[in-house]
Amino acid sequence: MGGRGSLARQLLGWQLVVVVALLCAVGVLSVVQAGNNFRTTEGRRMLSVAEDVAATAGVRASLADPLRHYALAPFAESARSLSGASYVVVTDPDRRILTSPDPRQVGEHLDLGGSTALAGRAWVGELAGATAAHVPVIGDGGEVIGLVAAGRLAPGFWEGVLDSPDNALRLLGVALVIGVAGSLLLARRVKNQTLGLEPHEITALVEYREALLHGIKEGVVALDPRDRITLLNDHARELLELPADAVGRRVADLDVDERLRDVLTGRAVGPDQLALAGGRVLTLNRMPLGVHGAVVTLRDRTELMTLRDELDANRHATDTLRAQAHEFSNRLHTIAGLVELGEYDEVRGFISRISTAQGAWRAEVASKVADPAVAALLTAKSSLAAERGIGLRMHPGSALGAVDEALSTDLVTVIGNLVDNALDALDGRGWVEVLVRSGPDEVLVVVRDSGPGVAPELAEEVFRHGFTTKAAAQGRRGLGLALTRQTCLRRGGSVQVRNEDGAVFTARLPAGVPV
Repeated sequence: MGGRGSLARQLLGWQLVVVVALLCAVGVLSVVQAGNNFRTTEGRRMLSVAEDVAATAGVRASLADPLRHYALAPFAESARSLSGASYVVVTDPDRRILTSPDPRQVGEHLDLGGSTALAGRAWVGELAGATAAHVPVIGDGGEVIGLVAAGRLAPGFWEGVLDSPDNALRLLGVALVIGVAGSLLLARRVKNQTLGLEPHEITALVEYREALLHGIKEGVVALDPRDRITLLNDHARELLELPADAVGRRVADLDVDERLRDVLTGRAVGPDQLALAGGRVLTLNRMPLGVHGAVVTLRDRTELMTLRDELDANRHATDTLRAQAHEFSNRLHTIAGLVELGEYDEVRGFISRISTAQGAWRAEVASKVADPAVAALLTAKSSLAAERGIGLRMHPGSALGAVDEALSTDLVTVIGNLVDNALDALDGRGWVEVLVRSGPDEVLVVVRDSGPGVAPELAEEVFRHGFTTKAAAQGRRGLGLALTRQTCLRRGGSVQVRNEDGAVFTARLPAGVPV
């Protein structure tokens, strides 16, 4: 616990402060109201007491005869006792006190303040902390022969609370009990909702969470049950290329790939889902959190996929060498058999045909393709196709001039993936035709095969989702097409497929610098 006390104690303390402040305000208002009621009520009552004493015939007779002033005390004291007044005083016309509950005041002059009693008019007001009433005593000749003063002292603070008509003290006590009980219950509820954590511990957890979310090298996206983004760390924002106002928006409203949208919303399920975003290959895992939504983690697999592509290139080279070795071995066996049979003319013809075929393909590729990397790729794919029993040929209109290294690398990726896809689709029979032609602003690649073609409803799906669905059933075909599309789009180009006695894939790669 910190030096400021637990959360429950702090809440209780602040609640008590509020309750006490409220009670004090209620108490002050009650006293003010009680004082106003006291002045109004007691003023009328004191005036009535003073008028009764002043109208008494014995009081008038005693004031008219100085020798009978001693008879005034019984009248004044009787009125004071019956009315509950604090004092009833009778004076002569010169304000000299003739009778008073306090004998020490007899003979002194009464302080009238702003009283109008000596002028013959009754007066009620505040005087010396008491509500007082002054009434003149009129003689037989109409002159003022004395005056009667009756008053009652104002009550103290607590006496005013006790005497208030709303019984404020009792209300204050009930309010205090309710306030304290409510504070205790509120503090207990808050403590249960915060799992017993104190404020400094909650603050530390928030700071740790922020540091963790923004410090890890994985992207984290939190979604509510309505697929709205509630949390997004910096790495996820960078990987998905989302705008700054993405938090709070629905996934369906964001400009992301449909495949990525399916994974984020849970329509595509399963561990390690692959998606393409912003030129990257991402691995996504979605964990549902019940009524709280879901959390999606993202990892950038671009570097891993690059290494995988390099391994695939080595694998293709190995397969090509193996195919060439296998083909060379078969030819050696054929030549050895012909020599043993003494068919020397047939040996010369067989070797001539082999040399002519290989030389023709290499010559055709060299005459139509000036880029060494693309020419080497097509030469290697020819041996791989021959091993599978598939014919690989160049379109007569092919003509690729020299290109820069970046475009050469992209052409190797596009042509290699499209040819591999066509070889897989033919399943050991048929032919594949490749057209590579460079223009002023772009390079056109067309790969045609004699296979069954692509269903029209899957013309876009093979590029967008094929890399996951086909990866499970047919190896890497789908991922190759997705990477082909990504490469073309990155350069500002395009790739499409149509059916024309088989599948025809057409890719366009601008010759400029990729975006």
